[in-house]
Amino acid sequence: MSNIKLTIDGKTLEVVKGTTILAAAQMADIKIPTLCFLKDRSAIGSCRVCVVEVEGMEYPLPACKTVARDGMVVTTSSERLTTYRRIALDLIVSNLSEEAWKVDEASSAADTNNNQLQTLCQEYGIETASFKTAAPPKPKYDSNPFLSFDPNLCIRCQRCVGACNSAARNHTLRTGKKGTRTTISAPFGKNWKSTECESCGNCAQACPTGAIKAKVKLNYQPGEVQTTRTTCPFCGVGCQIDLKTKDGKLVDVEGANGPANKGLLCVKGRYGSYNFVDSNDRIRTPLIKNKQTGEFEVASWDEALTLVTSRLSDIKKQHGGDSIAAFACSRSTNEDVYLFQKMARTVFETNNVDNCARV
Repeated sequence: MSNIKLTIDGKTLEVVKGTTILAAAQMADIKIPTLCFLKDRSAIGSCRVCVVEVEGMEYPLPACKTVARDGMVVTTSSERLTTYRRIALDLIVSNLSEEAWKVDEASSAADTNNNQLQTLCQEYGIETASFKTAAPPKPKYDSNPFLSFDPNLCIRCQRCVGACNSAARNHTLRTGKKGTRTTISAPFGKNWKSTECESCGNCAQACPTGAIKAKVKLNYQPGEVQTTRTTCPFCGVGCQIDLKTKDGKLVDVEGANGPANKGLLCVKGRYGSYNFVDSNDRIRTPLIKNKQTGEFEVASWDEALTLVTSRLSDIKKQHGGDSIAAFACSRSTNEDVYLFQKMARTVFETNNVDNCARV
């Protein structure tokens, strides 16, 4: 494909023809605020927070929907754009509960880092809603054990719908119409079990206001946790995850932009990949059965590995390698499973290799 050149904030860029202004700016680390836009999830251009000025145009244009043209000159920050963005945000928050956008005086800036609407309202000085409507509050949907939906916090940006349909391919969340207004149909009410919702939580991770929220996030504030990048231990796909730690305890997981998962997670990766770590039922040391009492007793790793090694060696010497079978765990990584089968074939000298990853 042919390339074009454009100028953004005085910086000349060369991009592939068909690239939007927003994408071009992001490639050059030029910040343009966004709200309804989420790459590969939603680009409906409804919030108008990402408006920019284009030389020769009378009015600002949405950067997420406007394709760059050769020779285009773009300005991303000005007094006029600040006014436009403030009005757009004011119109958005006027239809919402204050919980969606207003930050308490006691809250720190770090507490808003999961709520993009709050962050933008702070940045642009939105303290009151100028066009407040008198619509009655809508009921919340929270029968799902992992997720809840509060329509009073929803800006109908459709990022959740895109995450569910375009990314996770579940096609459970949908948009609807109530008069001229777009509505979001979230399956978290009392009949959620009869829906095809997998409770993967990708919709909640995509939501910029907390309208769809993972219930586990009620246990902490974003500013209270530390983040550690690692690999999900639940299967061999290798999804990248960000572990959230509070006071030395694992409290949450978010999908990271890894090559295998692109920010997505399944229900097991999001809610089952970490909480077993601090479980009271977890066996934390090797156990060896006392032949006299029949009870398992705590042993060291050296004692346990020596016992296993000697028993397998005795079986192989007496009956040959084919008397041993190697059965791998589906929760192991591909690399671990590869080493396991290699050990079985070269050390145990058996081809009886299998695993349980066929469900």
